[in-house]
Formats: sequence, C-alpha cells, structure tokens
Amino acid sequence: MVAAGQGLSTDEVQSIREALAAGRKPRVVFTSSAGQIAGQVGQVVELTDPAVSDEFVVVRFGRDELPFSPADVAVAPRGAGRKAAVVAAGAQPEPDPEPVAVEPEFVLDTPRVPAQRREEPRVEQQEQELAEAKPARRPVKAAKVVKPKGPAGLTVTLAYAEGEWTVAAQQGAKALAKPYVVKPAEALRMVALVDVPGVQEAVEQILAAERAEAEQQAEKLRAELAEIEARLAELREAG
Repeated sequence: MVAAGQGLSTDEVQSIREALAAGRKPRVVFTSSAGQIAGQVGQVVELTDPAVSDEFVVVRFGRDELPFSPADVAVAPRGAGRKAAVVAAGAQPEPDPEPVAVEPEFVLDTPRVPAQRREEPRVEQQEQELAEAKPARRPVKAAKVVKPKGPAGLTVTLAYAEGEWTVAAQQGAKALAKPYVVKPAEALRMVALVDVPGVQEAVEQILAAERAEAEQQAEKLRAELAEIEARLAELREAG
C-alpha cells in the first residue's frame, strides 16, 4: 500500500489535464478522505467540469471508473501501481500460481531415427561434366520472310462545294490529279456506280436545288431582256 498524500493542488490538476490531452493516464493515490481505499493506486482517465460537480476527477480503480474530488487523490510516487492488479479493501489477494516443474525427458525412451545416408550423384555429376565439356551449339536464326511491298493505295474523291462538282485522285502521298470541275450529269453517273441509296439521293437533291436556282435566274434574265428589247424598240421608233 502506498502512503496517501494531501490531495491535488491547482497546478497538479492542470498538469493532469495536460497529460490527458497528450494521451497519457496519470497515476494517483487515494488519500484518507477517500475512505477505505486510502493508499490504493488508480489512473485518472478524465477531468469533467468543476463547475458542475466538485468530484470532477474520474479515476479508474480496478474495473470501475468513479469520480472523486481533488482532495480524495494525490499524485502517486514513481513506481507505484506497477505490480499486479490492485486488491480492493477487505479482499484477499489471489495467490500466485505455483510453478509447474518440467520433468526431464527420458532420452532412452525416445527412439533415435538414424540419419539417412546421402548418396553422391556420381553418374549425374559425370553426365553434367560431359555436357559442359561439349561446345555449345549456336542457335540457328530463322530466315526472315520479306513480303513484297505492294503499290500504294489509290483514292478518288468526288466533292461538291459552292455550286461546283470536282474530282481528285491521289495515290499514297502523291497527287495524281488535282481537283477539276465536272458537269453535274457526270457527277450523277459517278454516284450511280456506287450502290448506296443515301448518297444517290443526296446528289439528286443537290442537283434539284441547283436546277431550281438556275430556272429562277433564267426567268429573271428573260424579264430583264424583255425590258431591254422594249426600250430598244422605243428608241428605234423615236429615231
């Protein structure tokens, strides 16, 4: 049993609070004001609000965690409480278990296993030496089959832009024919060779739109030509 102190001072309470914040659990000894457990050692696990209760020092004693006032506990001296579990007041400590004597093993009763004889692999060793003495064969490289390089790909492009149809041809990176203008009828015949209904319909729609625009321009020109001819006839009559 450890001698009890005079309780915790204000500085000691502050030191315990800092130790708890650092993750440590300071050891304390119960004073005479704690009653029957005076002189026993516990661990401070928490400091509650002193304004709520005077017993704000929560101490772990055995399996219990109980609140005490600063006067009930004091800072435990070094080395206190490091032995086995604290015994409650009035309880008898359990005796230490008696050491079990280990009987010596009877060597005569244990059968000895004879060590297996290790035969040296003479034949395998001789074969390995002969194999190492033979010159290593050079690996035969497989003949690389070189495929003949075929001609570059040919690309023929039919394009429509700004009211004109153009055709261009290119083989690989070489331009065989720069874009040149073709008639709409020729463009329609080229597209007819490609059996893709969607492409042919798109070309027909473009041609129909061009045809309608050309007819409108022709009507406008006819009207302008008629006005010019009428004006010319009036000038001739006047002359």
